[in-house]
Amino acid sequence: MKILALISLGVACISAALAQGVGYTDTPQIRGQKWKVHDKERPNPPTVTPGASFSNGAPPPSDAIWLFDGRDFSHWTQNGQEPKWALANGYMEVAGKTGDIATKEEFGDAQVHLEFATPSKVEGESQGRGNSGVFFHGQFEVQVLDSHNNQTYADGQAGALYGQWPPLANAIRPPGEWNTYDIVFEAPRFDPAGKLLKPGYVTAFLNGVCVQNRKELNGPTNHRSTDPYKAYSGKGKLSLQDHGNPTRFRNIWLRPLGEQP
Repeated sequence: MKILALISLGVACISAALAQGVGYTDTPQIRGQKWKVHDKERPNPPTVTPGASFSNGAPPPSDAIWLFDGRDFSHWTQNGQEPKWALANGYMEVAGKTGDIATKEEFGDAQVHLEFATPSKVEGESQGRGNSGVFFHGQFEVQVLDSHNNQTYADGQAGALYGQWPPLANAIRPPGEWNTYDIVFEAPRFDPAGKLLKPGYVTAFLNGVCVQNRKELNGPTNHRSTDPYKAYSGKGKLSLQDHGNPTRFRNIWLRPLGEQP
């Protein structure tokens, strides 16, 4: 009986620790929210099993720029040079902590499609597992992470607007499988004096599941901090993060969005 009691106590302690979540208690509060950045107590999103396929292999529309078709890095740069990421079998892969890569072109508002796969060999935990990110204008990150059976802070899940908004659901596929992102990014607007006229917004689908529903960005996304907007042109590059994990990307295309007629 004593052994059973100890086992029960151990299970209860583990359950309590998981219920507390993973994250921080000493970070600043997110503007306009009751939560802190990477708040340990913020509830994690529910898990949703996505359909068998959604936009996997989706060909680019006629007005899209095919940023990566699996053959070369012609649209990409890494510190002004040819990217050092691996290129094979129709995909690119983060390689050896060489750094982020970014498009040569700059864009404003845009619709983006891309496909990614986290490593099939599971290594690490929380933010150290299959971590990468899709950055708009070098400031605003839609998180890439292996969130499959991986406990981490809510605003760092795959599909999160990193450090600001958790995804509405955890719709990631198992490690090694291809995931699809379909994202609409609306850039912030500033007046000539640098005053913010309109914040940025993100709508995102992960594997066909809406994970961000025109969510307002309250400034650049950051780790353990929250910063206000700084005026800029409203145009910038699309970049992919090297977080040290061999994440793969394929079939990346972008449609610049004009003004509504």
